[in-house]
Amino acid sequence: MFELMFCATLTILPDYLYRRYGQGKRFGREITFFSVWFELRWGIVSCVLLTVSLITMIFYFHPSTSSVTVFFRTVPILPEGNGRVAEVNVGITARVEKGQQLFRLDSSRQDAAVETARRKIAQVDSDFVAAQAELQKVDGQLQEARSNLQQAVDELETKRELVRRNANVVAQREIDRLVVLVTGREGALQAATASKRSVEIKLSTVLPADKASAEASLAEAQVELGKTFVRAGVAGRVEQFALRVGDVVNPLMRPAGVLIPEGAGRGVLQASFNQIEAQVMKIGMVAEATCISKPWKIIPMVVTNVQDFIAAGQFRGGELLVEGANVVRPGTIMVFMEPLYADGLDGVTPGSSCVANAYTSNHDIIVAKDTSALKGFALHVVDAVGLIHALLLRIQAFVLPVTTLVLSGH
Repeated sequence: MFELMFCATLTILPDYLYRRYGQGKRFGREITFFSVWFELRWGIVSCVLLTVSLITMIFYFHPSTSSVTVFFRTVPILPEGNGRVAEVNVGITARVEKGQQLFRLDSSRQDAAVETARRKIAQVDSDFVAAQAELQKVDGQLQEARSNLQQAVDELETKRELVRRNANVVAQREIDRLVVLVTGREGALQAATASKRSVEIKLSTVLPADKASAEASLAEAQVELGKTFVRAGVAGRVEQFALRVGDVVNPLMRPAGVLIPEGAGRGVLQASFNQIEAQVMKIGMVAEATCISKPWKIIPMVVTNVQDFIAAGQFRGGELLVEGANVVRPGTIMVFMEPLYADGLDGVTPGSSCVANAYTSNHDIIVAKDTSALKGFALHVVDAVGLIHALLLRIQAFVLPVTTLVLSGH
């Protein structure tokens, strides 16, 4: 309507004034309802063409959209395994810090596993004590075997010396018996040495390995026990946390609640512009926005990112071919905008709906030396008509509360 009124002042109004005052024709006589088209046909046609051209230029070079939302990512509150809730530590809504305990699952099975692992470690420790006592016993047996062997060897050497001096003093059968006795006691010494070696290996290798295995089992059991304590992964706010003692939670189908990270949705607006404006939207463009949650406020913005892909064209691989006709609605260009000032989005509730304009600036091209005068004038016109869109945005911001509260029918 604003564009039509503006174009009418340049076309229909001068045409009417010329015929009314220049040609002396009077409205209602020479200029009637049936003769308006014939008398003002040039002005009406020019007004329509100029209005269409002006609207096209404004909306193309200074795009506008009402599909602007302060998106934010939520974190689902999930345990790492199934379980029944045994304790709830926060209310339906609460401010939580990172690492704060939210709730606890029933841990009877995990407690039993931890106790079993601890008992296993205690058993291995007792085996160490028993092995130390066994080592002392084996040392005694080894010393005894050495003494017995030395005694048999000494007795054998004595008998042999007596035989060497006088063959008839000691019978040969006695010598043979002592030889067999020495051989037996050498075997006993070897057996005692092997027993000591076995106990030493048990103390140095087997039992430490058993204890390490038991400690690993304890650590694993403690990890499983720790999974029953569900904590906040980030600082933020828990909302609609209606979990109660006795509820069964499942990480796949029954999450416990939602955690909104601190600062989520506080710094960026996401706007969807028509894909025909993909060539116009550039990083660094100045923009403006007004949001329902912060009425009568124009927020200066700047385009910080333009998504290179249109979401409507995505698909997941499967056994069926993609049918292009199923994409009924054309996709949009996702644009990310941040406030020019640090506190620009203060007061804008995350998830709020907004209206945004982006403005094309051709100043660098206009001041360039190789830009012709005609091109510079045309670009001046393009930049200047952005004022109309800025005015329309302010009118929208002014009537938005009235439209929402009075004319929406709610």
